[in-house]
Amino acid sequence: MRVLVTGGAGFIGSHVADLLAEKGHEPVLLDDLLPAAHGEPEAPEWVRRHEMVRGDVGDPAVLDGLLARVDTVCHQAAMVGHGVDPTDAPEYVRHNDLATAALLAAMYRSGHRQLVLASSMVVYGEGRYSCPEHGVVPAPPRRPADVEAGRFDPACPRCGRQLAGELIPEDAPLEPRSTYAATKLAQENLALAWARATGGRVWALRYHNVYGPRMPQNTPYAGVASIFRSSLERGEGPRVMEDGAQRRDFVHVTDVAAANLAALESDAGEGNCVPVNVCSGEVRTIGDLAGTLATAMGGPAPEVVGGARPGDVRHITADPARAAEVLGFRASVGFDEGVRAFATDPLRAPVGAPMGRP
Repeated sequence: MRVLVTGGAGFIGSHVADLLAEKGHEPVLLDDLLPAAHGEPEAPEWVRRHEMVRGDVGDPAVLDGLLARVDTVCHQAAMVGHGVDPTDAPEYVRHNDLATAALLAAMYRSGHRQLVLASSMVVYGEGRYSCPEHGVVPAPPRRPADVEAGRFDPACPRCGRQLAGELIPEDAPLEPRSTYAATKLAQENLALAWARATGGRVWALRYHNVYGPRMPQNTPYAGVASIFRSSLERGEGPRVMEDGAQRRDFVHVTDVAAANLAALESDAGEGNCVPVNVCSGEVRTIGDLAGTLATAMGGPAPEVVGGARPGDVRHITADPARAAEVLGFRASVGFDEGVRAFATDPLRAPVGAPMGRP
């Protein structure tokens, strides 16, 4: 199977490409090496073993040429993370939504009818919560005054009691609370509309907190694991916002690649667009991540600083049942094992670093 992997030089895309090749498939990579994510002007060493085209996912001519040569598509290209501020919004929309629309249009022209789409847990907004009296209820956005006062957990909108976090299933309401989140949900909706119009199939893989080798570093678009590691490498303790008790599901990038492979090889499932949580199934906290990484690196202890970034959510942890049922996917890398390895994993060159700098 020849697979077009958009964003194939990136953190997750490169691992997908490696696994495809290992399993006897032929990845063809498309990446424009965005400066915000790539610290070097050339493709990193780990993707040079694969065929790669440098180009824009939104370029119809590039897409038409590549789609004529492949069997299916794995769409990983995107701007990720919180970014800097709302002035990032046009770039998020251009790279995430307009580029996805261009890809779907090109797939229609070429007759392709199957897509694996990299989505994200951020489409849910807050996680799933229950009230002792009222059962499952939506968590309202947190008020700045509550965050400033150290009241981080959401309260029941009906009685005001503190809510308990639960695992979130794929049929939970979708309520994006950041620019990035809004563009990821738009990607899912565009793909669903395309699938309904063409009779196609989309696997929308909702990644939870992905970490591992080749993460970008020293950039506002990096994930929290990379940010913590950068602090420790500077000799500083990781700065943990809120009280460190925010619950997350940290999933290793090699497990994410395995979920993509399972989706590419699968013809199971019902419906035009099937959302699937890609997660470890292991509930941990941001404080756990900071403390485990600091211990593994022999660095200073984390510093809990309070506050919260706009768009941050309190708890979001995933139900892994659907992935196991429809894709046969179960994560294999445990939290402690993965985070200890991450302490010395090779990362992408820092953004703005000279060529060749580690």
